[in-house]
Amino acid sequence: MPTESPADKGARSKRADAQRNQQRVLAAAAEVFVASGVDAPIRRIAAQAGVGMATIYRHFPTRADLVTAVYRHQIEACAEAGPNLMASADSPFDALRQWIDLFVDFLVTKHGLADALQSDTDRFAALHAYFIDRLLPVSTQLLDAAVDAGEIRSGIQPYELMRGIGNLCVGRDDDPRYDPRRLIELLLQGLRQPQSP
Repeated sequence: MPTESPADKGARSKRADAQRNQQRVLAAAAEVFVASGVDAPIRRIAAQAGVGMATIYRHFPTRADLVTAVYRHQIEACAEAGPNLMASADSPFDALRQWIDLFVDFLVTKHGLADALQSDTDRFAALHAYFIDRLLPVSTQLLDAAVDAGEIRSGIQPYELMRGIGNLCVGRDDDPRYDPRRLIELLLQGLRQPQSP
């Protein structure tokens, strides 16, 4: 069995460091985008991630590249959370509720994405397709499990639910008196299966 050379070990270590830095940048950028929008200064993201600005530009040469990567990263986190919540939540409805909470966080993170990518409609269209392809099956699985458990009504369309939640989130940043989570909770209660007397 061949042994790994010091050069190979060093290259693998650099790749691992680069991957960790990239993940730190994505996490920091998501937080900064939530707080300040996608036009926040890159230096703020670098400071939050604990890396130099050169590191950010090495991974993401343009702001659109960074916004796109954050968006994809958040989609993946939301998609992976669905099965994990199904396995750990007290009930399918609780898993659905917790996943919707994460989905709302994701929708807030992507605030301003369309403006940031408006000059690149192909990239935006590809991201939207990726969003649907990754999250619609998760939404379907969670809804089906809650229906099968008798916790919510049948006939709820996953796309309509995701679209409705998205519409409730519109305008959140424009009016501090508006909290979409309150209306989303009412929506979820409306999905509940009526209990027999």
